[in-house]
Amino acid sequence: MSGSSKEHIIKSYDDELTRLTGEIVRMGELAVTQLEAAIDVIDRRDERAAQHVVSNDDAIDLLEQEISHDVVRLLALRAPIAGDLRNVFAALRIAADIERIGDYAANVAKRSIPLSMVAPIAPTNGLGYLAELAAKEVRDVLMAYRDRDAEHAYQVWKDDADLDEAYTGYFRQLLTYMMEDPRNITPCTHLLFMAKNIERIGDHATNIAESIWYQVNGEPLTAQRAKRDFTSNPEPTKLGNKQD
Repeated sequence: MSGSSKEHIIKSYDDELTRLTGEIVRMGELAVTQLEAAIDVIDRRDERAAQHVVSNDDAIDLLEQEISHDVVRLLALRAPIAGDLRNVFAALRIAADIERIGDYAANVAKRSIPLSMVAPIAPTNGLGYLAELAAKEVRDVLMAYRDRDAEHAYQVWKDDADLDEAYTGYFRQLLTYMMEDPRNITPCTHLLFMAKNIERIGDHATNIAESIWYQVNGEPLTAQRAKRDFTSNPEPTKLGNKQD
């Protein structure tokens, strides 16, 4: 094969990978927008708008399928190896994580419908702060993916502890409201599920960060990260890794 032919193949692969990366970043931004829209319909207690957010999740699912097809085509046509292969598999894994983020955003919107049918309670406002932290995580990790910036991804991975801590505080606040007045049990239960969905969005952002780290460095991210979600163990005795 001539030098010019090799250069053409390399440029063609690079172009396809750049396009694939752009598709994934757009998919991720759509998922974040879904989360923000879900929080907006909670504030407005708008059932019709909530249904619209839920329906929009189909667009994210479709994008994930298209990206999967693009990855398969890239594997078949370019037969990438080593670092190039890591790029392709990272794209596949990251797209799957973004699809799950979209699902969790849709779940928040679904829960907002029965929540809007009961009297509003003050803790509802706390969901907005959790969503802000989660949205920032996802946007930051998308930027790290776009730029192939492993250190930025690592910072996002560490920062998820802030979301864990906020979720734990919110969890305890909701339990207090339920104990103070049984009438709060139904709305607080919906809020607990919604908060957990938002916390899980952060988990998938850390999954993406780990994929970026492996993509760039060729080795898994093995550092220990502080776990600050203490809802299942109110008095932890040690720090440990967060489970995906």
